[in-house]
Parts: sequence; structure tokens; C-alpha cells
Amino acid sequence: MMNPMAALGGGMPGAAGGAAAPEAPSDDGKNRDLNDMIDKSRCYARNESSQYPWTNLLIGDTRLGCKSDADEQLILHVEFQEFIKVHSIKLTEFNLGRDPSETPTIIKLYVNRCNMGFEDVEDVDPTQVLELTAADLKEDADPIKLKFVKFQRVKSITFFIEENDGGDVSALGGLQFIGRTVATTNMKDFKKQG
Repeated sequence: MMNPMAALGGGMPGAAGGAAAPEAPSDDGKNRDLNDMIDKSRCYARNESSQYPWTNLLIGDTRLGCKSDADEQLILHVEFQEFIKVHSIKLTEFNLGRDPSETPTIIKLYVNRCNMGFEDVEDVDPTQVLELTAADLKEDADPIKLKFVKFQRVKSITFFIEENDGGDVSALGGLQFIGRTVATTNMKDFKKQG
């Protein structure tokens, strides 16, 4: 089976070759990989290891991935270039699961919440809580379906990795968003009346 993360990187800003990102296709009602819609300049992580930064999640090599630094908790904030509808998320284990204790078991998702820190995650109700098993993060596992009604107009998603399977740090190998763009009206297309 082809790694769904393997195709990422080509044609993305900052990818090898420096090619510009292709125009996002119009919403045809079909779900697709939305990683090309990520605005990397507005994304951040809290408590990430400098050796394994969040940007590694998008390159398609689970051996690099992202790890927390001081403890098992990690915040990843992903912002998109425009509003999207997120159907599911594909999370992949770090380095083929060689250290299963680092695998996240509880991840809280927050939609359209900017500048969240560890002090905020206790005070704000999550949009959805993912309780994960090692099987959910295997490379050949199906993407994790979200409560689609709560992910209809998403500009950002903040991930709070709260717990792992007993390790000192948490680690993820890959991250992929599946869904579609939100049809919007371009006001420049309207002609002035009168």
C-alpha cells in the first residue's frame, strides 16, 4: 500500500525545488488531502523537541516525525490558508512504532482557537477527544473520522497530546488532513449595480 504521506512535500512552499504551491482545486464534493492548505508561517508547537520539530510531520518520513521535549505533553497548532471542512485526520506512529511507550493515547482537538498554551487546555472544552490505540496509528490504518458537523468551517486546529502509553516523551511520525475546501464567494466577481 502506498504511504499517503509520501506524496506530500512536492509542490509545497519550501519543498525541494522551491516550486510554488498549485492552485487548490475547487470544491467538487470529494474529500482530498488538505496538507497543501496549511499556512506553515502561522503554525506552532509548544514543548517540541528541537531535534524533532512539528514540520517533520508533513514530509512523509515517520523516522523524523515530531517529539515532545520536557514531558509527554505537546501542543501542535495548525493553521490553514482558508476555511476548510475536515472529514478525518491520519496520524502515523513515530519510526514504525519502535518505541510504543511514546505513542499518544489521548489527543484533544480544538477548532479555531489561536494562541493556546498548556494553561488554556484545562479551561477550554475540546471540540473532540481522540482516544487512540497503537493500531490507530499504524501506517496502513484508516484515517480517524472526526465529528464532521463540528469541523465544517475550520481555519485552525490545535492538538493537545495529553497522554501517551507511559513514555517520558510523546512522538508522532506523520499528520495528514482529509476533507475539502469551503466554497466561498469572491466579492470581486460582483458588478456594481446602478
